Amino acid sequence: MLTVTDAVLRYGSIEALHGISFDVQQGEIVTLLGANGAGKSTTLRMVSGLHPPASGSITYEGRDITKVKAHEFVSMGISHVPEGRRVFPRMTVEENLEMGAFRRSGPLRDDMEEIYAQFPILKERRKQLGANLSGGEQQMLAIGRALMSKPRLLLLDEPSMGLAPMVVETIFSIIGQIRDAGTTVFVVEQNATQALRLADRGYVMENGRIVFGDTAKNLLTDRRVRAVYLGEAVEGD
Repeated sequence: MLTVTDAVLRYGSIEALHGISFDVQQGEIVTLLGANGAGKSTTLRMVSGLHPPASGSITYEGRDITKVKAHEFVSMGISHVPEGRRVFPRMTVEENLEMGAFRRSGPLRDDMEEIYAQFPILKERRKQLGANLSGGEQQMLAIGRALMSKPRLLLLDEPSMGLAPMVVETIFSIIGQIRDAGTTVFVVEQNATQALRLADRGYVMENGRIVFGDTAKNLLTDRRVRAVYLGEAVEGD
């Protein structure tokens, strides 16, 4: 569904991504792991057209989208939930959800009810301003808003950031349900344990490079991943 090949991204004279390559197959959850500053969020912004690569290529459903403008991505079936949620604080929950469908025409009530079925707390809070929601509720709203565009590929940037463990469990359970309903998911995440338990495959990024990738099951048992990203002591190290 998505293939990134030898992509280099620069901010002025600074090279942030150094020829990265990876792919996401339809129906998968794929996670990109790495420490702060590794280049994970930069990778998502590149994929969604916010910062096009200086060289290399990005293809989506067989189409070269390397130079496609960011505002066209929603119409192509790609939605991006950014780090920090970025809900509209002075809009109600319902108005935020309506904004997620701004490129669509026709009645939205049935679609909104689907979102409320997935996120019952949002229905309870539907008349509240985005600014008055808890962090977990804002994350649910950000995901729900993205789903209102009916994406085929959902890009999630650090969905667990700043959330209590119980809320993180809920968010990741919902991500699994989204995949089961037919949406492919590419998720950037620091919580490696949660991400790998949910994902089909994963890639590990360090200093703007993807250093290795494998099935999520294999990454969970990999000595290096366990030591560096899961914080476990590994015998013999």
